[in-house]
Amino acid sequence: MAVWIQAQQLQGDALHQMQSLYGQHFPIEVRHYLSQWIEGQLWDAIDLENPQEELKAKRLLDSLIQELQKKAEHQVGEDGFLLKIKLGHYASQLKSTYDRCPLELVRCIKHILYTEQRLVREATNSSSPVGSLMDSMSQKYHQINQAFEELRVLTQDTENDLRKLQHNQEYFIIQYQESLRIQAQLSSLATLPPADRQLREPSLLSKRATVEAWLTREANTLQKYRLGLAEKHQKTLALLRKQQTVILDDELIQWKRRQQLAGNGGPPEGGLDILQSWCEKLAETIWQNRQQIRRAEHLRQQLPIPGPIEELLTELNSTITDIISTLVTSTFIIEKQPPQVLKTQTKFAATVRLLVGGKLNVHMNPPQVKATIISEQQAKALLKNENTRNDSSGEILNNNCVMEYHQTTGTLSAHFRNMSLKRIRRSDRRGAESVTEEKFTILFESQFSVGGNELVFQVKVSLRGCVPSKWYLSGTGRVPFIVPDKVLWPQLCEALNMKYKAEVQSNRGLSEENLVFLAQKAFSSSCVNPEDYRNMTMTWSQFNRESLPGRNFTFWQWFDGVMELTKKHLKPHWNDGAILGFVNKQQAQDMLMSKPNGTFLLRFSDSEIGGITIAWVAENPNKAERMVWNLMPYTTKDFSIRSLADRISDLNHLLFLYPDRPKDEVFSKYYTPPLCKLDLYLSTYFSSFLTWYIQWCEKVYWLPWILETPLTPQHIFSSVSLISSIIYP
Repeated sequence: MAVWIQAQQLQGDALHQMQSLYGQHFPIEVRHYLSQWIEGQLWDAIDLENPQEELKAKRLLDSLIQELQKKAEHQVGEDGFLLKIKLGHYASQLKSTYDRCPLELVRCIKHILYTEQRLVREATNSSSPVGSLMDSMSQKYHQINQAFEELRVLTQDTENDLRKLQHNQEYFIIQYQESLRIQAQLSSLATLPPADRQLREPSLLSKRATVEAWLTREANTLQKYRLGLAEKHQKTLALLRKQQTVILDDELIQWKRRQQLAGNGGPPEGGLDILQSWCEKLAETIWQNRQQIRRAEHLRQQLPIPGPIEELLTELNSTITDIISTLVTSTFIIEKQPPQVLKTQTKFAATVRLLVGGKLNVHMNPPQVKATIISEQQAKALLKNENTRNDSSGEILNNNCVMEYHQTTGTLSAHFRNMSLKRIRRSDRRGAESVTEEKFTILFESQFSVGGNELVFQVKVSLRGCVPSKWYLSGTGRVPFIVPDKVLWPQLCEALNMKYKAEVQSNRGLSEENLVFLAQKAFSSSCVNPEDYRNMTMTWSQFNRESLPGRNFTFWQWFDGVMELTKKHLKPHWNDGAILGFVNKQQAQDMLMSKPNGTFLLRFSDSEIGGITIAWVAENPNKAERMVWNLMPYTTKDFSIRSLADRISDLNHLLFLYPDRPKDEVFSKYYTPPLCKLDLYLSTYFSSFLTWYIQWCEKVYWLPWILETPLTPQHIFSSVSLISSIIYP
């Protein structure tokens, strides 16, 4: 079912959220009348951070306007006339808004579609049997939203109490001024004659006693109100801190972990817009409570009443400042990570984002972000909040960027599009580790002012430390730069499978048999039962320091070579299941000996990185027996000359792909079409002509020119034309 059809069935708060997505920047009528067209476009195919994608975005904008105009032209009747005018107006409006910044239109529509899908998914999760994971996510989201509702009620309650306190205090001050006026009148009686003083003094004394008694009672009441309000604020702040812990320490950390896995081949991290909406709600609620606490402090200063309220308000103000500081510093994140391995003089990009920038109006004074490269020691010192020198461990070009606010999505971010590592300064660590394993990270720094410079925060965020060679682990977020010495084999299998599918860009991953083969290679074992490896661990040295037995390369180097070869030359055959790949020489022999002659299989070479070999069974001409033959491994260099399918076609003794599939049935769709008779004739003629041409050129001393010029048909025929024009003017 189309997303828009489902979105129209939303109710309550979800419907309100959906409606709030639209406005002058993108009218809801456009979404309604062009719903099918909008959902049919490849919005996600456009990289918003790449300025070169602007042309694609411009074409989408032009197509959108054309669709609107077309829709307007087909409106008939009285109601159609009004709609025709409205749609035409929207077409002009969108063109004027996005003609100079078409990428913003793409950003806007992507945000709308993503939010609609999320709202529909959340609304249907409770009734759809989509699995326990989605149910638990739905329950978790429900708990978070429920906590926000409780915070909203508490904040509204303290707001009402604060207004009541302010009203009562204002009335108290009026009565206090009245008592001062009565006291002044009593003091002035001393100047009057005794008779007049005796006449007026009793009523003034009575009035003063009444007012003072009321003031004493009301002062106690005001103190109770203040204490009650402070206790309510304590409860609100406790819930705020708990909610913030759930969002920042659980949800945001999980998003960062998913981002890390996505960089290593995992699924896209997603969910950042949901996180931003939660963080914005936190920021809004925190700021409201902070303003309330400041107003309560102002009321206390306006009317000091002895008691513990002063210490309570000081504590509340310190707590709320700490909460908002944690929120701002924690929500300064790296939205788009640069490559894990950086090369000097090579461009790379990154994006940082402040999830609460819009709500706290940080964009009113656009902050600047600076990127520097720092060493492992500097990064660890920063984690411990130790004072370090500002020296960087290298130089990055184009490392300053101003954060921009995008009105349509409410995001505040800085896009570093053209950074380049100019140089790197390595530490003197002789014998400690190889140069390729020395670790660095990129540190992003900025300064945010909140509430008109009322609060100023110094913020820093860095990439997760990693080693240049890949050491993929599963589990929750690890401490940057801390590389575990060993990891359970099942964990590594999960990461290797994820990386393999991502690199090869294939839905066919590593089977259990493939993983057993890898375990045998990694541990030099002959066990074939997967359970035998379940509790085994692999060390970093085994993974990418120690060479495999009898080889001059490591386990990772071999596996990385397999991925590279498959990605570049073997992907369609891997997807077809034509490549068994992860089979050793002995296994191949055992499998083929029971099959007819001419049966073959494809396996990755044990002896060469990035190689694949063909093993087949046939008669041994020197002996009256059958045997399994293995070709020299093919590599990328070989396949750049002639494809695997064509090489298999060339080998007439290969008949059946294991177990029993005729080779043409599997590979013929990948064969290079043969030359037709005319092409063959022209090819032969061209070869003969070329021989004559070179001989002729030698005679007329044109050979040096020939040797310096590529011998293409165009060059030769143009030369012949030139020669002909000279000989036959």
